[in-house]
Amino acid sequence: MNIVPPPDRLVPVPAIAPFEAGPDTVVTAFSAELLTTAAWLRGVLAVAPVARPGGEIRLAVDPALGPESYRLKVRTDSVLIEGGDPAGVFYGAQTLRQLLPTEAFRAAAVRQEPWLVPAVEVEDSPRFAWRGCMLDVARHFLPKADVLRFIELLALHKINVLHLHLTDDQGWRPQIRRYPRLTEIGAWRRETAVGVGPSDVFDGRPHGGFYTQNDLREIVAHAAARHITVVPEIDVPGHSRAAIAAYPHLGVSGEPLEVETRWGVCEDVLNAEESTVRFYEDVLDEILDIFPGTYVHIGGDECPRTRWRGSPRVQERIKELGLADEDELQSWFIGRLASHLRSRGRRVLGWDEILDGGLSRDATVAAWRGTDRGVAAARAGHDVVMCPHEHTYFDYRQSEQPGEPLPFGSVLTLADAYSFEPVPPGLAPEEAGRILGAQCQVWTEYIDSPRRVDYMAFPRLCAFAEAVWSRNPRDFAGFQARLEEHLHRLDGLGVEYRPLAGPHPWQRDRPA
Repeated sequence: MNIVPPPDRLVPVPAIAPFEAGPDTVVTAFSAELLTTAAWLRGVLAVAPVARPGGEIRLAVDPALGPESYRLKVRTDSVLIEGGDPAGVFYGAQTLRQLLPTEAFRAAAVRQEPWLVPAVEVEDSPRFAWRGCMLDVARHFLPKADVLRFIELLALHKINVLHLHLTDDQGWRPQIRRYPRLTEIGAWRRETAVGVGPSDVFDGRPHGGFYTQNDLREIVAHAAARHITVVPEIDVPGHSRAAIAAYPHLGVSGEPLEVETRWGVCEDVLNAEESTVRFYEDVLDEILDIFPGTYVHIGGDECPRTRWRGSPRVQERIKELGLADEDELQSWFIGRLASHLRSRGRRVLGWDEILDGGLSRDATVAAWRGTDRGVAAARAGHDVVMCPHEHTYFDYRQSEQPGEPLPFGSVLTLADAYSFEPVPPGLAPEEAGRILGAQCQVWTEYIDSPRRVDYMAFPRLCAFAEAVWSRNPRDFAGFQARLEEHLHRLDGLGVEYRPLAGPHPWQRDRPA
């Protein structure tokens, strides 16, 4: 019974015969809000061999259990899944799936042995309310079908936030009807730099793509059915060259630019004119109509000051606004958009650079440059999502092996991901309470296909899921034992993960 992530309490009842599940098993939802989970569970059981008659799976809500918590009881003739809310019931159903044979993770039957669930009693609840994964679809576009598939993989691991990095220097992905050039121009780059780091070698092949607003609504609805909130990111005032390429008046010089083709931090950033702020307020208004969640991420990271320092107009603007320097100008820009989001009943989330120059107390900080940034944010009274790169950046290479693909960043092993502790030491209880949770990051500068996403994300995401869900003491050897069976589930789902012994020959580094 190797469950990933492991439940708080799992007690086998060996004296009781197992439950036999099949396509004819009755799945009963005791409230309308559980019908989606019931339908999902019926879909899982649809490919099973026909079971003995009379078995029933009951789904019910018991608010006394608490948010996202569940209780699972398996007996010979019935299974009862009770959750503190619909999300808890869904997580109980996910655990039930892991108690089934690994064939339950395939799309069709491959053998005719009955699907038996051992008699057990399970009680479980998450450690953190924010258990997220950031997926960068701006650097390399990921088609909608692959995003939907990725959501299913997150749900399997009880991840409840999908942060979509939708805009960057190399591409703009969400359709904005008021500003059609954002996707007509900004969604496409002429070619892409080859190799890691600064490069003058390009592939000569155009790259791009975008999501229509209906595509995004479909993604949001599919995620919601899996109890995942999608947080959109519109990155400002840096990482904005794709938008400037579409509408040059947004830039400091106003001169035409092309969508960036190189990787790294781009010097071209937004200007600070009132018209630019209004442009992004319009963009956010359309984003808010698509994404109903509380949070909107507005970036704020890696904004070079070079163009601002060299522009007489920007320097004049700093004086007009009564600001001291470029740091305060960035804070002013972030603050204006945060105020707009607040007026619409939303909250701003940004990378930890938004702390520089001052920040409204209701802003939430995604601390990526180290745990010390999360500590500083929590002590300043901000809610924090921990994202320290040394534990959560899954674009980093996974070993020192010479054949490891994408030799980028420092080494971040499976053990590193598993050892991640979201609450830094030294925080007072009130400060520690501001740590909402954590998220892992899948940046895609060097991840150019869904197969590469699989390889870089898994199985490290399995380890991360345990860090943010489980309260149990860390035991890497125990995790490895559970993972051995869990990898067979990923095999059934067609996930091209990194084998524990190292990459397959076809997964190894490719010459530039």
